[in-house]
Amino acid sequence: MTFWLLLTVNSITFGGLLFLLSSGFSLIFGLMRIPNLTHGSMFMVGAYLGTTFLSGTLGFTLDFWAAAVIAALEVAILGALMERLLLRRLAGQQLAQVLVTLGVSFMVADLCLMGWGGDPISVATPAGLGGFVRAGPAVFPLYRVAVIGIAVVFAVALWLMLERTRLGAMIRAGVDDPQMARVVGIRVSRLFTIVFGLGAGLAGFAGMIGGPILSVYPGLDQDMLPLALVVVILGGTGSLLGSFVGSIIVGFIYNFGQALLPELAYFVLFLPMVLVLVLRPQGLFGGQVL
Repeated sequence: MTFWLLLTVNSITFGGLLFLLSSGFSLIFGLMRIPNLTHGSMFMVGAYLGTTFLSGTLGFTLDFWAAAVIAALEVAILGALMERLLLRRLAGQQLAQVLVTLGVSFMVADLCLMGWGGDPISVATPAGLGGFVRAGPAVFPLYRVAVIGIAVVFAVALWLMLERTRLGAMIRAGVDDPQMARVVGIRVSRLFTIVFGLGAGLAGFAGMIGGPILSVYPGLDQDMLPLALVVVILGGTGSLLGSFVGSIIVGFIYNFGQALLPELAYFVLFLPMVLVLVLRPQGLFGGQVL
């Protein structure tokens, strides 16, 4: 019984990380109509930058949460610059945009390998979250429970932003009908930059808080990007609710598949994606921003 409870908590925790990664990816995909193949790289870069702030190699040391926030801001800036300097010049050329983002992801991987080396980097659990939570006979790592709480807070915050703010209304309009959004005066190009930066920042933050669970290593981007793609396909592009539900589903499928059917883990993971593409190509919540 304890095994199943622990596996369930681990699945929800991993789903929370996937939500932080895939929510921005889904909005970028829904708004710009391109799969941003650098999104896994943003996750990895955020993790590497955060570990640098923790290590003291820059002459100062930040605490875990400050490092996570600053790394997320830096990755958001990198994402916004990439959108303005590269992708905007390729507006409407979807194949070119996909190839550019793929090429940039390879370059980022090489730069990270050159800058931080090929050895995995372990990230210490933040102070105060290194203990355990007891629920009857089961014992759960406190940090994993905290990650679940962080994912829920971000989900609520993103929902409030999309539902209650003018920026959210513009994003929803851009996802639903970008041509009409332009007609009514919404600067969709500026919206692209904001959403791209927001999505990149969320990915960078997820990479840092995922460090104590996953560690940081070359190839982390290629491990996480397919999972984010599966989430977006299951949930539907541009849908925050789809990202949340899809992330939890993928978290359970991935963890239970690895534990129970390790030799078929990827078969079990990608089978639902294939079925959704065949039976419901728009995803479970396709067409719904919320």
